[in-house]
Amino acid sequence: MLLQELHWPDVSKIDRDVPVIIPVAALEQHGHHMPLFTDSLLLGEVLRRTDTEIGSRILQAPLMWLGNSHHHMDQPGTLSADPRVYLDLLSGLADNFIQHGFRRIVFLNGHGGNDVPGRQAVFELRQKYRRQNDLLLLFGTYWLLGDQPPASIDGLVQAQMGHAGEWETSMMLAAHEHLVGDYQQALEVPFGNPFLPANRGWIMPDRSVPGHVGVPAAATKQKGEALLNYFAGNVVSLLTRVVDWDGESWDG
Repeated sequence: MLLQELHWPDVSKIDRDVPVIIPVAALEQHGHHMPLFTDSLLLGEVLRRTDTEIGSRILQAPLMWLGNSHHHMDQPGTLSADPRVYLDLLSGLADNFIQHGFRRIVFLNGHGGNDVPGRQAVFELRQKYRRQNDLLLLFGTYWLLGDQPPASIDGLVQAQMGHAGEWETSMMLAAHEHLVGDYQQALEVPFGNPFLPANRGWIMPDRSVPGHVGVPAAATKQKGEALLNYFAGNVVSLLTRVVDWDGESWDG
């Protein structure tokens, strides 16, 4: 069910144990060969592929395209909310649904920079509603909901997502090929080791002059199709667990 297509009396009749999905992504630079709206487009495509399997069992809010993208602000076109502002925005969205009586809220994320404020938002919300024991508040990034893509996806070069690299470029070729520029001429930008396992504060110029990380030239439409289906399957698995939650257990 898509919230934006319903009338308010329709919403009033929905069981409050139906999970609410709030998709969150970004509008930010994606190198020389990918559009600014990449993260939002790809999350939208993943959700489109989940709809036939679980769409009737969830309530999906419109995608929130503004993300926490300050680390990309050196490249023009990026739009970003300050981390604290973004955290408060997510908290407010969830709070709206809680005020309407909904008890299972899942932020589905499509941009890595949203991860920290997103997790903090659900943590703070649980403190706010600490006396409400039937709440389930989740924040999950679609490419991190399962194991890394299986070996059945032939020829993958990257072992992780990157930024406008092989994975994202492949998925964009599969979903929105007309928006992809000359990725085959994009040079590899290695992931490196940013003092792991510590977490390093960084901005994109620290890592990459052109604005991408990974191996865009290794992208293919076939890899993109396989990746999209794999990630959509992981989303369906998570949301099925949310639907089936008994409303009180820690385990799910």
